[in-house]
Amino acid sequence: MVQQATPARIWSWATCARSITSQSIPSMAILDDYLDIAKPHFSHIPATQLSISAFHDSLPAFNHPRTSDSTRRAIVDRLKPFTVISSMRERTSFPGELLRELPNLKLLLATGTQFETFDLAAATELGIRVAAAPGRGRTDGKTSGRPARPKLDIKKGGSHPTTQHAWALILALARNVAVDDAAMKGPAKAWQSQLAIGLTGTTLGVVGLGRLGAAVARVGSLAWGMRVVCWSENLTQEKANRKAEEMGLPVYGGNPLDPNAPTFTAVSKDELFTTADVVSMHYVLSERSRGIVGAKELAQMKQSALLVNTSRGPLIDDVALYDALDDGRIRGAALDVFDIEPLPADSPWRSTKWGTQGRSNLIITPHMGYVEDGIMHTWYEETAENLERWLRGETLLHSLN
Repeated sequence: MVQQATPARIWSWATCARSITSQSIPSMAILDDYLDIAKPHFSHIPATQLSISAFHDSLPAFNHPRTSDSTRRAIVDRLKPFTVISSMRERTSFPGELLRELPNLKLLLATGTQFETFDLAAATELGIRVAAAPGRGRTDGKTSGRPARPKLDIKKGGSHPTTQHAWALILALARNVAVDDAAMKGPAKAWQSQLAIGLTGTTLGVVGLGRLGAAVARVGSLAWGMRVVCWSENLTQEKANRKAEEMGLPVYGGNPLDPNAPTFTAVSKDELFTTADVVSMHYVLSERSRGIVGAKELAQMKQSALLVNTSRGPLIDDVALYDALDDGRIRGAALDVFDIEPLPADSPWRSTKWGTQGRSNLIITPHMGYVEDGIMHTWYEETAENLERWLRGETLLHSLN
């Protein structure tokens, strides 16, 4: 039997696996299940053991400066009844201020590997257990019946979904994919909107040479012989050389146009933005890195340059980027992440004017970097396993506190 609730759907399950009185049945909220894919992973849990509500919309960021007091109250009212919350990445943040308003919350099930928007210290203080789903799959051998994701070493072509999405956006910008698609389908039924950009031998600037940044750099080096320059606050050439080795690349000679240069060259921030033909963002968001790309860096970029952000929206000064693109100061940008997500309906980024009347080209996608069939279902499988363990009183896997 399926019961309807607004704005959530409440699912009821069959028989009981253990004896729990109706007064003591815990409840779980599945948040941000935009595409309604979570349900099968929890369908085996009896209604007499756990009641589950799935929310397919998104909650505003509780501690965002634009979030009103009335909206914060509404967030608390929605989440307050639940004993367990299953979250998807950082779509919903859990600062201490919010956690302290949720007296019934005992278990917070997270997904992914970055939890900067979760106040783990406050959760510990309040007795709220927090556990992750890192994407490795269930440990007990049970699966949802879906084909297992192939696991390839990075040196043999393995990569994170975000790596693929970053390159999809880079190529879409460079080859005018979105512009030409819209032009051919539009009222003018146009043909060839502008010249494409060849990437062979150009310079790729990677802001943040971590796991994802290095994987994106590896593709650029191997596929198109791009010169790779990289920067982060504490990056040294020695660290950049180690990253090249980890990616299965030679420390020197990766760029065929300069065989004596390091494959990944650590440079200053100024040099990266001045010389790069493509800038790809892969920095971890923190208070220190917020706005790390602002008006100065955008002004340093070549007019022919492309900027791609698949990391976190607030890394780039929103207003400065809008002004730069509106004035056509760089060729184009592609954004998969935004300061507020989901992107508000009235956001100026949603305009169809981009690429017209001297404005830069702009491609936007709805934070799809990790929204891939395999990883999403794996996260829910892992979440289900931890939920089962919690209901049985067993030790949680991938505990964060």
